[in-house]
Amino acid sequence: MTAESAKEFEALEAQARALLDLFARAGYEPVAPSIIQPAGMFLDRVGESIRGRTYVFTDLAGDELCLRPDLTVPVSRLYLERHPDAETPARYCYNGPAFRFQPQGRSRTRPREFRQAGIECFGVTDRESADVEIVSLAVDAVARAGLNDARLRFGCIALFYALLDALALPERWRLKLRHYFWRPPVFHALLTRLAKGERPDENGTAASLAQSLADKSPDEAEELVAAFLEVQGLPLSGNRTLGEIAERLLDHAADLRSEPLPKEVATVIDYYLAVSGPLPEAVERVALIAKGAGLDMATPLDALACRFDRLQESGIDLDEAMFATEFGRDFEYYSGLVFQIEAPGNGTEPVAGGGRYDGLLEALGAPREVPAVGAAIHTERLLAAVERGS
Repeated sequence: MTAESAKEFEALEAQARALLDLFARAGYEPVAPSIIQPAGMFLDRVGESIRGRTYVFTDLAGDELCLRPDLTVPVSRLYLERHPDAETPARYCYNGPAFRFQPQGRSRTRPREFRQAGIECFGVTDRESADVEIVSLAVDAVARAGLNDARLRFGCIALFYALLDALALPERWRLKLRHYFWRPPVFHALLTRLAKGERPDENGTAASLAQSLADKSPDEAEELVAAFLEVQGLPLSGNRTLGEIAERLLDHAADLRSEPLPKEVATVIDYYLAVSGPLPEAVERVALIAKGAGLDMATPLDALACRFDRLQESGIDLDEAMFATEFGRDFEYYSGLVFQIEAPGNGTEPVAGGGRYDGLLEALGAPREVPAVGAAIHTERLLAAVERGS
């Protein structure tokens, strides 16, 4: 270890101790979940952008495992190990390594192994208060670490879902748009095609195979896909299982039979996802889009406004805060308000972020949906931002 790296290590350790002390004094219990996690659980829940950057391996027993790419899922699993009935509220804090491949090359602020210091709040039914608590504590943490003039960026996954629920569109397209919302390039390509009234390409090998699977059960489709791959001499590759391939082909077959999405509906969604700007103006623009389309979005917009009012009442300065309807699409487990804290002069690269993820614990085995919200600080980025400003 060089003198410079030793100095940075000591600075990170001191920063971590200060952050964990702050979290503990706020009522969060320190925990240390396992670094090695079941791969399938992460690959199913974290989303495409993180899935492709996760280090996955198979151990000698044949189990597919991964180095945790974030700590929210491991801490959620730890909560369920302690409280299988998911009826006990709990608050946890942590500081530890996470691992992600960096496609643009690793750097000081984007290492392959990095540290996350964070907080997770489970089972608190007053969601509004819990959201405000998490955002306030994250803002307080980076400020006490020495980051001045940080800016907040917000999004709201629940608001997009409310928009889809308010629109008059077939349930199939509603579910499909929710599914692809987490993959922006695919989502926008799909929306563009639907807006033009274009049907999926009915030619080509994939379309032909998809048509042969129409009206088949998932098991039957999987058998036919396996037989096709065997005849063609095509091996499975990448992270896709045979079941996932069959599922996508069944989905394509259903697309071939579906009616196109009305152009006006696609236009409303397109307008909505283009909203980005200062907090009050952006939220007002969403309200105007809903009003112009004749949609009743009063309840979710009022809930969002109430959270922002509560944040201001708690002392959070939102004068420079931004709101973007597309923000929050990196992790598929998010379900409500999402946020990130950005350092001056660092663009939109966050030093911290988080949000609400009410559906995650049920997907991990909880008997019901569990209110959950959390935040994580990328400590290398925080330290670099503090040093730039000093």
